[in-house]
Amino acid sequence: MSPQSKDSPLAPEWLSVPADLNTLEPKMWAQDAARNDSGELTVGGIPVSELQQQYGTPLFVMSEDDFRARARAFSDAFNNAFADICGGVDVYYAGKSFLCTAVVRWVEEEGLRLDTASGGELAVAAKAGIPGADVALHGNNKSDLEIHRALDMKLGRIVVDSLGELVRVGDIAERRGEQAKVMLRLTPGVHAHTHEFIATAHEDQKFGLSMAADTTEQAGLSAAEEAVAAASAHPGIELLGLHCHIGSQIFEPDGFALAAQKLLRFLAAMQEKYSIVLPELDLGGGYGIAYTSVDTPRPAAEIAEAMAAVVRSTCAELGIDSPRISIEPGRAIVGSTTFTLYEVGTLKTVRVDAPAEAGASDGGNNVTYPRRYVSVDGGMSDNARPVLYDADYSAILASRTSTAGPQLSRVVGKHCESGDIVVRDVYLPEDVAAGDLLAVPGTGAYCWALSSNYNYLARPGVVAVRDGSARLIVRGETEEDLLNRDMGV
Repeated sequence: MSPQSKDSPLAPEWLSVPADLNTLEPKMWAQDAARNDSGELTVGGIPVSELQQQYGTPLFVMSEDDFRARARAFSDAFNNAFADICGGVDVYYAGKSFLCTAVVRWVEEEGLRLDTASGGELAVAAKAGIPGADVALHGNNKSDLEIHRALDMKLGRIVVDSLGELVRVGDIAERRGEQAKVMLRLTPGVHAHTHEFIATAHEDQKFGLSMAADTTEQAGLSAAEEAVAAASAHPGIELLGLHCHIGSQIFEPDGFALAAQKLLRFLAAMQEKYSIVLPELDLGGGYGIAYTSVDTPRPAAEIAEAMAAVVRSTCAELGIDSPRISIEPGRAIVGSTTFTLYEVGTLKTVRVDAPAEAGASDGGNNVTYPRRYVSVDGGMSDNARPVLYDADYSAILASRTSTAGPQLSRVVGKHCESGDIVVRDVYLPEDVAAGDLLAVPGTGAYCWALSSNYNYLARPGVVAVRDGSARLIVRGETEEDLLNRDMGV
């Protein structure tokens, strides 16, 4: 590396120049990602140049072995931690993070269940052949068709989000001569350390039934308690228990612990007041992953042990048996299994105002410093998270190694939006050039799932790699696919 390894004053405080620009930081990558003897990024032993030649770019590249290993890690860790409390844990993979029929099969084969959030996701589950008893349905605005589909598939649980929906689900099931297995989603008011738009347990948002008193027309009664009473009395409802989800990309266990305590106390209060024993408690997901070098995800075993200790002590304090616990990891399983592969196109360096002591004068009163824009052949159509959540990502030069010095860079897409940013700030080698391949790690969750056809870009394919071979698990779109939906004039 050249002696120019000085932090740019334009970089955010958390970003520093890597000791080696060619190193793969393990916490951000699949376990079988590496560089070969030629310096090229490989996954499962396959060089990225081969993947580009066969499938093109942009391309989502997923390690199947890594997905399976992370799924097993959550299942093993939580089952071991809760073995003495409730006999184990039901782990539901949150399909909204990334879903296709191959992934459903992996989930089933590794002993997990599946959480869905729409009729379309239920259709994927049905096509993959997973038993309905192992599937849950979420959603704050389920249609009647979705409710009927859930009952047709004999789902293990429907997570109800409001009083109105509770009545609709119960009435539909009763008309069919059935009972719907229902969990009530509660908002415990726990504020997780996360972005405002992905924190889902505070009161002022669309999800869940409030646990705060006087949130219904009945004095002193919370919406959560009213729902428990209504569900218990409805002939079309089999009330399984309670559910909560406090947010996403959470690193500290404190929020999960507090939510568990609040729900267990509520469960005990309902048992005492209504003589109702609720056998299940779902504590949701939201476990964080490493998108950058400063992110500090917790191992699954550490999260499990912390949550088990809280459930164990709270149940003992309340004098109740522990309900069966379930969790819903999605990002924490699939996120780091995948990187997005791009080809570099246009490069442009601009000069940006910077603190006077850091840069070079432009001859006037301003002091400027260089920032390089590296344009790739995808963008916000395959990764909307930076523009939606100000999410940070990392990137590496993937097609080769480099001994060139670091240059602060911004990786941007090809869309007609100034906010079309893939990686806001990253140090890349000075000699990155058109035709090079870049890899952005941590794109397994909520990237393909949120992808679009903005500017009529076709959505990329998803390739799964295992044992030295690659196969498409989601075909990339073509222009013909896009035009086939255009019905003409």
